[in-house]
Amino acid sequence: MSDTLPLATAWRIARRDLNARFKGLRLLLVCLFLGTGALAAIGTLTGAIEGELADRGQVLLGGDLEIEVWQRDLAPEEKAALAEYGRISGGTRLQAMATADGNAAPVELKAVDDAWPLYGTLTLADGRTVGAPAAGEAWLAQGAIDRLGITVGESFRIGTQELTAAGIIADEPDRLSEGFQLGPTVIADVGLPARAGLTAPGAMYQSKYRVAFAPDRDPEAVEEALTERFPEAGFDFRTRDGASPGADRFVGRMGEFLTLVGLAALVIAGIGIGGGVTSYLEARRTSIATLKVLGATSGDIARIYALQIGAAALAGSALGLLAGVLVTPLLSAALQDILPVEGGFVFAPGALLLAAGYGLLVALVFAATPLLRARQFPAMALMRARVAPLLRDRTALRWVLAGLAGIVALVLLTSNDPGLAALFLLGAAVTLGLLALLGHAIRAGAARLPRPSSPLVRNAIASLHRPGSSTGALVTALGFGLSAFVLLAGIQTAIDGNIERRVPDQAPDYFVLDIPRDRIGAFEKLVASEQPEAAITTVPALRGAVLAYGPEGAMTRVADLEEIPDGAWGLRGERGLTYADSVPAGNTIVEGEWWGPMWSGEPLVSVDEELAQAADIAVGDYITIGVLGVERTARVANLRRIDWESMGFNYVFVFSPNVLQDAPHNIAATIDLPDGAPTGPLLRSLVREFPSSSVIEIGQVLAQARTILGQVGVATFAAASVAVLAGLAVLIGAIAAARAARTYDTVILRVLGASRRQVLTMQLIEYGLLALALAVVAFALGSALAWLVITQLFEFDWLPDWGAMLAVLATGLAVVLGFALAGSLPLLRAKPAQALRAL
Repeated sequence: MSDTLPLATAWRIARRDLNARFKGLRLLLVCLFLGTGALAAIGTLTGAIEGELADRGQVLLGGDLEIEVWQRDLAPEEKAALAEYGRISGGTRLQAMATADGNAAPVELKAVDDAWPLYGTLTLADGRTVGAPAAGEAWLAQGAIDRLGITVGESFRIGTQELTAAGIIADEPDRLSEGFQLGPTVIADVGLPARAGLTAPGAMYQSKYRVAFAPDRDPEAVEEALTERFPEAGFDFRTRDGASPGADRFVGRMGEFLTLVGLAALVIAGIGIGGGVTSYLEARRTSIATLKVLGATSGDIARIYALQIGAAALAGSALGLLAGVLVTPLLSAALQDILPVEGGFVFAPGALLLAAGYGLLVALVFAATPLLRARQFPAMALMRARVAPLLRDRTALRWVLAGLAGIVALVLLTSNDPGLAALFLLGAAVTLGLLALLGHAIRAGAARLPRPSSPLVRNAIASLHRPGSSTGALVTALGFGLSAFVLLAGIQTAIDGNIERRVPDQAPDYFVLDIPRDRIGAFEKLVASEQPEAAITTVPALRGAVLAYGPEGAMTRVADLEEIPDGAWGLRGERGLTYADSVPAGNTIVEGEWWGPMWSGEPLVSVDEELAQAADIAVGDYITIGVLGVERTARVANLRRIDWESMGFNYVFVFSPNVLQDAPHNIAATIDLPDGAPTGPLLRSLVREFPSSSVIEIGQVLAQARTILGQVGVATFAAASVAVLAGLAVLIGAIAAARAARTYDTVILRVLGASRRQVLTMQLIEYGLLALALAVVAFALGSALAWLVITQLFEFDWLPDWGAMLAVLATGLAVVLGFALAGSLPLLRAKPAQALRAL
């Protein structure tokens, strides 16, 4: 043979030696299929959603720029300023109660003018495309129709006005930008809220104005100009590029998490790739030796088997990409109700190329070492590989480092959060390093243990540290596999804990908004007459914007900030405000002192501790707010820690009464009913006696929250399941890689008289010792990763079910032992004479 085989000749030899069904390389295919498929599906779906958010920003927002203000309409000069930039459409959003024939339902009232919608089309269930309804008519969501028990053409009431249900909403173009709702949508004409008495001074409503620009106008430049022109107006702005911040944030967070999980699955699968390639090349030991005897160079060997492994890697990656594309319609259908994603197949070349790049780079990193190691040894060394294992090839390090550099570059360049991605990479490296050290420690510890009297236990322990043992690979495989089981259980039970444990136990039965101040006595009397044991909590409810904050004489104007500090969300736009004589329930003073009852001294304010830290607000500083166009300044008297899980009235700013009690406002209330008390009679009485107030049943809100959290749980469950499958694939790879050596060991034991039961018992003891040693490490590692995902990524509370997590770990141990025994069964069928002749 020539010094170097031409590539065509090398491929011809590789193709002839390669099984058409990739026998021997199926583990590599499975591992790449899992990892690449997960990344392809995740990248395609998130790319499609982000593309929809970007491409349909105008439709989703209902304009190029939106301005929101609370408890007032825009002034004539403000409307005129908006009209200078293009066509405008205005309206009102508020919580209201709809009633019909004794049925009552909280609804999200959306009053729109004749110019609405500026972009997109409202489609009704009967196929009509319409705009704003006529006076006296309304378009209703299906949920409102169902709760009121009416049909199209029948009447219902909102406040003091009677309306006709003129149609059922099928597609509301700007629905996503409206945010979380406490009831189904009812769309009415722009004048309805005033006619129904819902916008009296102090009522809690929101005015929204959208503007449609010329194509070349920059919405952010208009926002800056309007802020400069009306610095004290308290405008909340939103542009077409951020039509739905909540959806953007959700997609970004979930996309980042799922991508990292996909990468974790691919990295875990990479270890299985290494094991699978090692096993495959071990099975080709005789073929490699024969080629060497015939004159093939080390480069020829590397080229031939690199082509085989490359063909298998391409096939596995291609199948994974295909699966990722095929599964996307199922994911789209599941998310269509909460995110802007169209059904059907989505083809995203960038996401698919990125997934394929990750897959091939991982294959390179983990296949390079066994491939390059096999090329470096003479034929006779290869012939004796089972009794003289091949040494490590240090030249493979260059390929491994090149592949790792490529993976790191791809992760950091394509991640929305490079810091989080870098942390993930560091965590993966540390985890691999720890498992490698643990494997070394187990081998060293097993070698130093006293020799047990039982020959079965003695042989099982010896298998952990003998030359050529697969302990290191098995530790990595079991460590990742068991950690994935615990991670899955931790995430799922923590999400279930957030759904079930805290909120339902502490939530009141009703929230009531917009109770007139002069009728609070009548409200309390009505509730007491219907439910004498009901507990009522009332608070003044206002809206206002922080205009400035800081030390006296050196206050910072919020309008002058280039961006709001991280965590200081209370400075952005208008927020809920209240005043109180005493510390609110569920709040704790952490610095400073509370003012006394009937305070008439210097205007004071209490600030949430977390907000104060984020904005660098200290006790003694001053805060200026704008309420209905009037500036009010108060000194920070104390900082509070708020129990946000209490589901009561929690405000980041609580003022002394002399700051806000003269401003127009209404009262909000919560009602806690005794266990088992009927809710219908009280609800009907409240709606009848207080038609301008909104009564919100918390059970319906919690049902929506459970649905959303449940969808998050399903997504994380599916993603973590891929990691579990990858971990199992790694275990299979470790078992397969050790099969040749174990065949030899098993045959020798059988020749020496060991029974099948004894061989299986030794295998069970060996894997059992490894699994028990790793169980504690895997539980700690999986729990820590689950804690990071729940608390740092999703910002939920860490509420796992430790018992369930331990049960899942025990199940994982049983699965591991089952796979180990299943992998040992083929060894028992080996023919001693045939195996010995193969040495």
